[in-house]
This record gives sequence, C-alpha cells and structure tokens, in this order.
Amino acid sequence: MRFLSSGMSEHSVQDAERNLTGLIDRALAGEGVVITRDGQPVATLNPIRRSGRPVTAADLDWLALWRVPVRAPAQHAGQLVSTLRDEW
Repeated sequence: MRFLSSGMSEHSVQDAERNLTGLIDRALAGEGVVITRDGQPVATLNPIRRSGRPVTAADLDWLALWRVPVRAPAQHAGQLVSTLRDEW
C-alpha cells in the first residue's frame, strides 16, 4: 500500500481482495482509494452520493399549497361528443 500526496491511498488487487471491507469503509469516510495491477492504477473506490433527501412534512405542506384542484367537467364526455356530432 502506498499513500499518494492528494489524500489517496493505493492498493494492489491482492491487497484489495484481502481488505475490501476496510477499503470500502475508508472510501465512505472520504479517503480516495486506488486499486492497482502491476503498479498501474486500474480502479478507484468512491462512495455513491445520494441525490435526494427525505421528504419532510414541510415539503408535503408546500405541495398541498401549490396543488391545482381538479375541477369537475362542465359536461359529461358522452354528452359533449353527442353535441359535437349533432352540430356537424
């Protein structure tokens, strides 16, 4: 294992196989983890960033405030079609 200057550590494939759980924990903690084969970087471990946040009661209140009410149609669809047909 080597430590690179930018806060990243470098590990061989064999080391990564033996210590995968620990390397994942280190990546989750923010450390850059580089996997090498024959001394050449081949992969990195990075945490998956969550793109959202939990929905809160305030979010639901905001949605309720801005919701457009559903209006009942002025005429039943069948009646509308009959009217349009009869007008032609």
